Amino acid sequence: MRILFLTQVLPYPLDAGPKIRAYYVLRHLAQQHQVTLISFVRPNDTPEAIAHLESFCEQVITLPMPRSRLRDVLAMGRSLANREPFLITRDWVPEMEAALHTLLAEGHYDAVHADQLWMAQYALQVASSKFQVRNPQSAFRLPRLVLDQHNAVFQIPQRMAQYEANPLKRVLLKLEWRKLARYEAQVCQQFDHVVWVTQEDLDAVQAQTQRSQSPIRNLQPATCNSIIPICIAPQEVQPITLLTNQPNLLFLGGMHWPPNAEGVRWFVSEIWPRVREQIPAARLQIIGKSPPPELSLAPGVIAPGYVDDVTPYWCNSRAFIVPLRAGGGMRVKILDAWARGLPVISTTIGAEGIKCQDGEDILIADTPGDFANAVVRVLSEEALAPQLAQGGRSTVEAHYDWRKVYTAWDDIYSPGSSR
Repeated sequence: MRILFLTQVLPYPLDAGPKIRAYYVLRHLAQQHQVTLISFVRPNDTPEAIAHLESFCEQVITLPMPRSRLRDVLAMGRSLANREPFLITRDWVPEMEAALHTLLAEGHYDAVHADQLWMAQYALQVASSKFQVRNPQSAFRLPRLVLDQHNAVFQIPQRMAQYEANPLKRVLLKLEWRKLARYEAQVCQQFDHVVWVTQEDLDAVQAQTQRSQSPIRNLQPATCNSIIPICIAPQEVQPITLLTNQPNLLFLGGMHWPPNAEGVRWFVSEIWPRVREQIPAARLQIIGKSPPPELSLAPGVIAPGYVDDVTPYWCNSRAFIVPLRAGGGMRVKILDAWARGLPVISTTIGAEGIKCQDGEDILIADTPGDFANAVVRVLSEEALAPQLAQGGRSTVEAHYDWRKVYTAWDDIYSPGSSR
């Protein structure tokens, strides 16, 4: 099949969860199909990264993703004036629509794959009457539309609103989650196949679909919903050998993603002092772009921002923390930590959607006191850390190896699945 694959972020290097998901799906599909990748890029995306993707894609086309404070303000204004969520309005770029028209006019694609909700609006253009007028041959062979839902997106602002202290921001978050809930429920009905990374996300959006006050008329729901988790390549990762006896913790994730920033702030303010009270030598390493400046002011905390090679920090850590209270989908950082043989302490939301067993391959804690006690146990009980590390490695090998799990994509992209 000829597949047109749309991504909001360039899926390489593998330094973020959305990139990891898209990359291994691309790798799998490219083994059997001709895949054209069209992706937004940022200033820090390199020609080497694009060349790597070209090594297994039929073609790679990139467009700059414009970002500025002025654009955000204008997008917020348009969103407040209509029913469209800010996140969707912000990511509408006419140049992407034009590129799609050009590609589909030059040749037919059997399927259009939208990676994440942000790209759904572009995939749906292919089936629109406006598109068919400009590309009349497409009306006779509409491609199959597939949406890969990394998250139940509406849950992110919904959960963040619970912990937002600023009244204005809390109001805006509530408005955004209500708009996203309506938009997400309606958009998913317009795709032929929707793939989810967790059953929890599918259940949440289906519930919103049933509650929708303005259902789409004369449209059948998606022909199929599938659950295919985010996976990694554990066979390519050797478990680390601890190089330190120091009680070092590691958090990995970009602080530009609000759930990460909120969770880390909560950990540093509410949990970290309790840990240091019992283990004064403990040190916290926070790795990820755009860290809030106040993080580095806390005793025993370093936050160097984005680093090209995280290996020294993995090797210099005794445990991995996931103190998230908002978000959706799966936290790929847990899979990474398991593959590297580090014990993991997480909140319930942080581990949501992942096959895990509290006390066997992870410790789950949701209050500051419980989370601090779990960290202290891992750092001080000699047998606990190896037990959790071994359990985590076994879980990721059994359930989250893309070479085993992603054969599930073959049913979605079989030759008979086109419209």
